[in-house]
Amino acid sequence: MKVLLVGGGGREHALAWRISESPLLTKLWCAPGNPGIAAHAECVAIGAEDVAGLVGFARGNGVELVVAGPEAPLTLGLADACAAAGIPCFGPSAAAAMLEGSKAFTKAVLDAAGAPTAAWRRFDDPRAARDYVRAQGAPIVVKADGLAAGKGVVVAATLEEAEAAIADIMESRVHGAAGASVVIEECMTGEEASFFALCDGTRAIPMAAAQDHKRVGDGDTGPNTGGMGAYSPPPAFTDAVRDEVMARVVEPVLAEMGRRGAPFRGVLFVGLMLTETGPRVIEFNVRFGDPECQVLMMRLRSDLLPALLASARGDLSGVSLEWSEDPALVVVMAARGYPGAVRKGEVIGGLEAAAAVPGVRVFHAGTARGADGAVVASGGRVLGIGASAPDLRAARDAAYAAVDALDWPGGFCRRDIAHRAL
Repeated sequence: MKVLLVGGGGREHALAWRISESPLLTKLWCAPGNPGIAAHAECVAIGAEDVAGLVGFARGNGVELVVAGPEAPLTLGLADACAAAGIPCFGPSAAAAMLEGSKAFTKAVLDAAGAPTAAWRRFDDPRAARDYVRAQGAPIVVKADGLAAGKGVVVAATLEEAEAAIADIMESRVHGAAGASVVIEECMTGEEASFFALCDGTRAIPMAAAQDHKRVGDGDTGPNTGGMGAYSPPPAFTDAVRDEVMARVVEPVLAEMGRRGAPFRGVLFVGLMLTETGPRVIEFNVRFGDPECQVLMMRLRSDLLPALLASARGDLSGVSLEWSEDPALVVVMAARGYPGAVRKGEVIGGLEAAAAVPGVRVFHAGTARGADGAVVASGGRVLGIGASAPDLRAARDAAYAAVDALDWPGGFCRRDIAHRAL
């Protein structure tokens, strides 16, 4: 089978690695890819948001499955364009991708499905939003309504922080068009978890859960990022919690999306708060998380490709997935300054030494080839140092041993990934 994977980050490196292992695969391309992905796929210079270019390449090369990594091409209609060309695509239609494209849409779907979530209001006027937070008090959550690369959420501990977030999002437009409106929610307390379910439009099968670390600094301090590390499985996410989330969230939401004429196919990423009264939905994403995908792929024991194809074709009957009992962990190496402005082009040494640590796999996210062929930093989140071991502490020790083997003065990481479990 010929497959085109779309994207060029750490999530796509993990997917490329697992897809490349499938006995069904005859050819794997990745657009645009990165130096790490190039070990598993032929990288082609097509941007992840160039829907016409991607579909044209797929048609011209006999691609039998397109796998969407990031959310942007899905919200731009990649799955719809593939369907029009007769090519199966793993990922939802643009209408179904609104579960990530609009926070307000998601909250309306959750309410209609009767799924547990935080109380909320949507605002187009910053003055009305400020009046609301003053009436509600802090802590309170302010979210850009549209896509903001995982950074458009502020958990405000004070009214001043909430009002500053409204000003940044709606008036300064730090997230661009995503900040045309905001969703303001009650602040839920508990432990966060990310749960993934594979969907075919009418049915879903559970995958696995992970816990992400959003704050940039140790001890969950500093601004939110796209994710500084993750581990799987989180001890708080028990089988009973999984069954409750499937019954009270995933299945009712799938039914509601069907009623709206936008059946959901692909992977549904359920961001959860595990509260004292049970799991409640924080948000949905319509693709694998990054860096959660890396730890899921390290734990997966089944052939990934048939499951992706079955989801794309709308028939998951007979599909089951097996997972390793061994936990997995990933530490994100970011460039100094992240999540703000970063310096690019610095050579990263020690990659082979890091990969040689037992149980470790190095995922490339924001890397490129320099003029002399060396791997250089080209983004904010640059590497994901993954490790798997019979217990979580051993996995963490291996990951940090690999981090210490790198020669990259301009990089940094959190040193407390999985601290809640350990």
